[in-house]
Amino acid sequence: MHVAVLFFAFALTGTTLALDNGLMKTPPMGWLAWERYRCDIDCENDPKNCISENLFMDMADRLAEDGWKELGYVYVNIDDCWSSKQRDDQGRLQPDPKRFPGGIKKLAHYLHNRGLKLGIYGDMGKLTCGGYPGTPLDKIELDAQTFADWEVDMFKYDGCYSNATEQELGYPLMSKALNATGRPIGYSCSWPAYQGGLPPKVNYTQLGEICNLWRNYGDIQDSWDSVLNIVDWFFENQDALTSAAGPGRWNDPDMLIIGDFGLSMEQSRSQMALWAIMAAPLFMSNDLRTISSGAQSILRNKMAISINQDALGIQGRRIVKEKSGIEVFWRPLSKNASALLFFSRRTDMPYRYTTSLSKLNYTAGSYKVCVYRLRRDVYRVSTWFTRGERVNFGKQG
Repeated sequence: MHVAVLFFAFALTGTTLALDNGLMKTPPMGWLAWERYRCDIDCENDPKNCISENLFMDMADRLAEDGWKELGYVYVNIDDCWSSKQRDDQGRLQPDPKRFPGGIKKLAHYLHNRGLKLGIYGDMGKLTCGGYPGTPLDKIELDAQTFADWEVDMFKYDGCYSNATEQELGYPLMSKALNATGRPIGYSCSWPAYQGGLPPKVNYTQLGEICNLWRNYGDIQDSWDSVLNIVDWFFENQDALTSAAGPGRWNDPDMLIIGDFGLSMEQSRSQMALWAIMAAPLFMSNDLRTISSGAQSILRNKMAISINQDALGIQGRRIVKEKSGIEVFWRPLSKNASALLFFSRRTDMPYRYTTSLSKLNYTAGSYKVCVYRLRRDVYRVSTWFTRGERVNFGKQG
C-alpha cells in the first residue's frame, strides 16, 4: 500500500532566474507519445497505435474536446521514429510519407487551430536512438530552421550516438540556432542524462541559460519500481538539483504513466503528487481515447495541477525520511503558501503518523490547510494546524 497526502499551508517565498526566450515560465503540460507507443511503425497491422499523423490528431482532438486543454495540457509531442530514413534532396529532415502524408506543418496547423502546440524530436548523433536520421553538428542550423518553417512549438534534442565533446558543442549551438529562427520554440535537452545527471560533469547554470527543460535521468518505464527509482534519485540528489529549476528552466523526471498498465490507482495518485511537488513537466503518455475515469480524475486534479504550476517555480524537497517508511516533502509556493506531501512507502496496513509543526519547519500558529487525499479510506487529515503543534494522520474511523 503506497499512499500520499498533499496539501497547502503557509510558507516562505523566493525568486528565481529564467531562460531568456520567454517560454515555459511554469512546467509545460501535455501529451507525449514515447512511453506508451514507443517506435510502433506498423500502421498496416496496428493503425490506431502506430506513430503517424492520425495518432497525434486523435490525441489533439481529445485534449481539445475533453477538457484537458483548459487544465493546461496543451502540448502534443512527437518522439522518435517519425521521420523518413532519408533526408530530402535539399538535405532536410522529412516525415515518413506513408505515416505523415500531410507533413509536419499541416499537423502543426491542425493543433494550432485547436489551441494546442506541437513538439518534435531529434537527436545529436548521426542516428536517433531508434535509428532514424539524427541532427549532428553540421545539420543543427538547417534542422532548427526546418522546425521553425514547420511551425513547431517545442523541440526535444536527444543524445544517442553522440559523445561528450559533441554534446558540449551541440546543445548550446542548437539553443542559439532555435533562437535565431525568430520562432519561439521550447527547448528540451537530454544532455544531463548522458553525463550522469550531476555536477561537476553537468553545469546546471549553463543549462538554465540555454534550455527550458532537461532530462536528468533514465527513461521511465511502465512500472512502480521505475517511478520509485526516479523519485529516489531526484531526492537523494536534491541539493544539487533543486536550485537548477525555476521559471523557464525545469528538471524533467520524465513522463506521467498514469492511465497505462503498470500502476495501481494509489500509485498513480502518488506519481501525480510527487511530480507536482517536484515542479516537473507534466507530459502524459497514455491513450486518451480509452483512459479510465479514475486515471482521468487523477490527471485532472486541480489542486495538484495548481501546485505544479505555481508561478514561484521552486522545486520541492524531501524534509523528513522516517524509518517507518513515511516521507515528507515540502515545496514553497507563491502568496505565502506552501505544499506538503506525506508519502507512505509501507505495503502492509493503514498507518497512523504523528508529527509536529517544528519538525516540519513551521512555527507554531494556525494554518489553513487544503487537502488532496490520495486514499480516502486510509487517511484522516485535520484541516487546521493549531498552536498545539500536533499534526495527526491516521486510519479513518
